Amino acid sequence: MKWIFPCLLSVAWPCAAEQAKPEEPEPLPRAHSHNDYYHKRPLLDALASGFCSVEADVFLKDNTLLVGHSRFELKKERTLETLYLAPLAKRMKINGGSVYKTRAPFHLMIDFKTDGPATYAALKPLLEKYRFMLTRFTADTTQPGAVTIVISGSRPREAMERDIRRLAGYDGRLGDLAKVESRHFMPWISDSWSSNFEWRGNGDLSVREQAKLANIVKSAHAGGQKIRFWAAPDTPFAWEIFHKAGVDFINTDHLEKLAKFLRAKKDN
Repeated sequence: MKWIFPCLLSVAWPCAAEQAKPEEPEPLPRAHSHNDYYHKRPLLDALASGFCSVEADVFLKDNTLLVGHSRFELKKERTLETLYLAPLAKRMKINGGSVYKTRAPFHLMIDFKTDGPATYAALKPLLEKYRFMLTRFTADTTQPGAVTIVISGSRPREAMERDIRRLAGYDGRLGDLAKVESRHFMPWISDSWSSNFEWRGNGDLSVREQAKLANIVKSAHAGGQKIRFWAAPDTPFAWEIFHKAGVDFINTDHLEKLAKFLRAKKDN
């Protein structure tokens, strides 16, 4: 006797592969996936949790931009394009011009681990290939795209400043706040928490350091820039402090936990 599966009898009985996919998560504008490439599915795990910012360390090797934290981890198939740019472009096209169906700004931070000018020179033609989805910068304008690229690490400042039209922003440091740098060149201000604050996650943040953090956030926002800290405590207690202070991007290696924390907040 031959068995006929229900999905062959009637459209009323869909096969498992045809069943509705889980709903896309609500985007979390303040969630930043630190060392994103360490997750089982780089980029995709962050997207599955609704993250709107991911970070990838990049090395220039044999004229190819490879992703990894050190040279020993590099593999020829793990390129910046295959792991990040191509998948983001695919999602943008599927979603009609946005990384998420619910439109939200998305950021890809590229942390240069090799010579800045050389790495930037290799990156520029690759970004041109994806111009259709990228935020565009000039000296005094920012034209938002589905994905905003920000360059960190070995930042080639002079080379980027010479670009009249850029497809990437420059990641500044706290020392740049006093210089009133243009947000069209320097959309982000990132710095090491442990190098600027004594608090390591135990006990309460002192009144003095609360005031210092508040002033940093205020100064950055006054210039239209966003604030991020690396080397910061990565716990719910620390996230609460950063969230309350208005830190724009909260770094984490714990995607699901931070997503759950932020979803409990009215403003994420």
